[in-house]
Amino acid sequence: MTEMNEAGTDLIAQADAATARLQQVRDSIGQVIFGLEDEVELCLAAILSGGHALLVGAPGLAKTRLVQAIAVATGLETKRIQFTPDLMPADILGSEILEESDDGKRHFRFLPGPIFCRLLMADEINRASPRTQAALLQAMQEGHVTIAGERHDLPQPFHVLATQNPIEQEGTYPLPEAQLDRFLLRVDIPYPTREAERQVLLATTGAASTDAVKVLDAAEILKLQALVRALPVGEKVLDAILDLLRLARPEETDVDAVRTGVSWGPGPRAGQALMLACRARALLQGRLAPSTEDVAALAEPVLKHRMALSFAARADGHTLEGLIKSLAERAA
Repeated sequence: MTEMNEAGTDLIAQADAATARLQQVRDSIGQVIFGLEDEVELCLAAILSGGHALLVGAPGLAKTRLVQAIAVATGLETKRIQFTPDLMPADILGSEILEESDDGKRHFRFLPGPIFCRLLMADEINRASPRTQAALLQAMQEGHVTIAGERHDLPQPFHVLATQNPIEQEGTYPLPEAQLDRFLLRVDIPYPTREAERQVLLATTGAASTDAVKVLDAAEILKLQALVRALPVGEKVLDAILDLLRLARPEETDVDAVRTGVSWGPGPRAGQALMLACRARALLQGRLAPSTEDVAALAEPVLKHRMALSFAARADGHTLEGLIKSLAERAA
């Protein structure tokens, strides 16, 4: 009993210290990103959960700047890839070149691609061909790349924050649903409020500029990820997650709008994402364990890219956002 009490006390102390450090990260990001507190929290939750995030928003909404600020504050080495239709898998993963030594012997040497970093920004990922998208998403899932039969492990932690423009679809290759499932969360970037836009104008058009500052490093991120997985999840929260998944699946639900209007529902990976993200959100907000409120708040970011409305449902004016909200309210 004493050992259990000591373990619980130690976990509480670790969580308190982690919350304080994460608040410093948010403050650092907040120096350059205005009015996106919820979206910053979702991106950090994805990293703390050990996953990847897809940022979706119109041009000019600071998606790139947000990723750059997160990279600085978390201390993760970052690289950026601008996705274009002519981008090839080797441009991302790397390739082997033939070299000749001084004694005349020839050998192949592997040149790592930009994916060999800790935080990769994949800008406008839907502009690349399906072959290139698949190469990136396979590396995201497996944590390594294979070139000429040789395995090359990616550094840990490794995270991808990809951006996607929902407006300009001409010349793009939308990610298939099976590949979208590789992203832990979808983060929709909204237009700023009037006050937030006022701050942006004042901060970005003057003579002086403010930058984010480094708070964490890769080793500390790994410790925080381990802490997230150690946080307890109550039966009530677990039941809410399971109920939400079943309500969202046409084959299992008793909701008519889902049974007739949803083409496919979320798989088990959605439940895994929700469990981890709820823990991470609780830690970010200074709580030792997640609540059903976390399930409701994270339902849309977790499920939106893992479900699809039928054409008939869209024609009738139904939206995925509204449907997920109603399901989350019922489950939680």
